[in-house]
Amino acid sequence: MSKAKILIVEDEFLIAKGLSRKLKKLGYEVVDIVASGEDALQRVADKYPDLVLMDIAIQGELDGIETATKIHHYYKIPVIYVTAYADDETLERAESSGSYGYILKPFKDREVHAAIKMALKKHREESQLQELLKTAESLVENKSRLLSIASHDLRIPLTAIQTSAELLQFYSHNFSEEKKSKHFQRIREAIHQMSVLLEDFLTLSSAESGKLKFNPAPLDVVEFCQGFLEECVAIATPNHKLEFTASGDLTQVCLDRKLLRHILGNLLSNAIKYSPDGGTIHLAVTSEGGDRICFRITDEGIGIPPEYREKLFEQFERATNVGTISGTGLGLSIVKQAVDLHGGEITLETEVNRGSTFTLWLPMGALPINN
Repeated sequence: MSKAKILIVEDEFLIAKGLSRKLKKLGYEVVDIVASGEDALQRVADKYPDLVLMDIAIQGELDGIETATKIHHYYKIPVIYVTAYADDETLERAESSGSYGYILKPFKDREVHAAIKMALKKHREESQLQELLKTAESLVENKSRLLSIASHDLRIPLTAIQTSAELLQFYSHNFSEEKKSKHFQRIREAIHQMSVLLEDFLTLSSAESGKLKFNPAPLDVVEFCQGFLEECVAIATPNHKLEFTASGDLTQVCLDRKLLRHILGNLLSNAIKYSPDGGTIHLAVTSEGGDRICFRITDEGIGIPPEYREKLFEQFERATNVGTISGTGLGLSIVKQAVDLHGGEITLETEVNRGSTFTLWLPMGALPINN
């Protein structure tokens, strides 16, 4: 365990040197000794100690309590007062400054050691509590955003289903077979959109609660991909062309079927959705050196702007060029988590208005890592 770093703020040189020797003897690292509040603030910024031992009556325009208040506000570093002043007014000021202790001179080694240990422990616990609170606030915020997205994004396909169903119910006798077919296709697309959305929400919830499991099993990858592309026909338009190729030895593949559905489902649906003018969507599967399998999804769509790529796999993030194309910003975050659970990796090649290629490598004989 590394030594706790301590800054001494004391304007009486002999007292400061004596205190420094005691601290080193007790196993602490003294990063510096300063005599004024201004110097103390500068050293805290430079050295970032774990704790400050502060005399109240020091040199400069700031006294020890004013200095400690600034340290607490700007740096959240614990301060213990070491002083000969103990009047009620001084104690009240000290308590309101966010200090972690108060030691009266003259003091004993054991008192200093105990005060420092208690202050560091208290500060550590408070920091952990703050992190927990931040995490809780983030989860609450994410849940709120999810509910907002769900209420909005589910309403759109539900409206489409309701409208087409009512038109077919009351006016189908006047519709041509082509028009009927368009309404049925619209209903299928809406149902698929809702299914994907709900599946993303459930997967994200499982991931956040640590319940997203990795259960690899032998898998016929070629049959799996062919079947999956047939499902994608429901959301493709006549202007989209879906292609599939496979090469190499794909007989000894062990993957998580459910997670692979999340991966390919999000990547292929994105490829179709973000190619509004149509074009070829190509899924290629190859074996890489006998121990890895490579999936490559290529489209001719709108591409991804350079400034967005650093946020590619973050939740709720969507590129600036998506326009009115609906989406939650959750899909690629789920893809990344599913790839990570496989122990794989994913890369992107893209150019705005020229299309995108997602390439992912997964171990062919993966073993469970979180069971």
